[in-house]
Amino acid sequence: MSTPEGTRPWSDVYELTSFLEGVEESGGISVTAFLEELDEQNDLGLEVDGVVYHDRGIRVPGYDATFVHEPTGSRGRPAFSVEVDTVGPRNAWAIFDDTLSWNVYLLRTEGLAALAWLSDEEYKVEEADQFPTKREAVSSGRFSFGVFVHAGEDWERQVERIRQTNAPAYLQREDGTTMIPSTQSEFYQYVDSTPTEFRTSGGNAPSYLGVLELEITID
Repeated sequence: MSTPEGTRPWSDVYELTSFLEGVEESGGISVTAFLEELDEQNDLGLEVDGVVYHDRGIRVPGYDATFVHEPTGSRGRPAFSVEVDTVGPRNAWAIFDDTLSWNVYLLRTEGLAALAWLSDEEYKVEEADQFPTKREAVSSGRFSFGVFVHAGEDWERQVERIRQTNAPAYLQREDGTTMIPSTQSEFYQYVDSTPTEFRTSGGNAPSYLGVLELEITID
């Protein structure tokens, strides 16, 4: 499931061709630090006060998100994770199968920017019939995973929204409307799972999405 219907298209799309290689070489990359450095080098006009992790409509606000290279370990396959420095006592991270072919993009439109990552498998299954290239799919907002970048009053609204709930995240429905659970129990009722099942199934993700684990909880 990609981003909701009615999502505004992105006016600028830049492929970050060596991003995941950089994650592997360095061990980890902070999204805010990466974008600040990119902005200094290219004068993109990016402002970053906070981020919102997007996972198939689940939204988790955080002060930063970090891409981390994961050792092969017991999974028997290389992986990378995205770990969110969340607002409040929340826990949010996802682990992705790095044997898939991923492309990472910087997306921009008026007042908003994002990093999005899309695998060949997701594109083939969900988007290839409608879009001739991955780039066109992403520019139309069709991607399951991303980190949205917010600043100023926009970021303050994100913080206020999540602080008003005791749920680990809020949700954006396919029609673009927002659903804000009151508690973790209500959140997991909505996603029809338990925290343990959710984590080990990658949030009930089909295998082609490449999600190995997904943790979204609140202490």
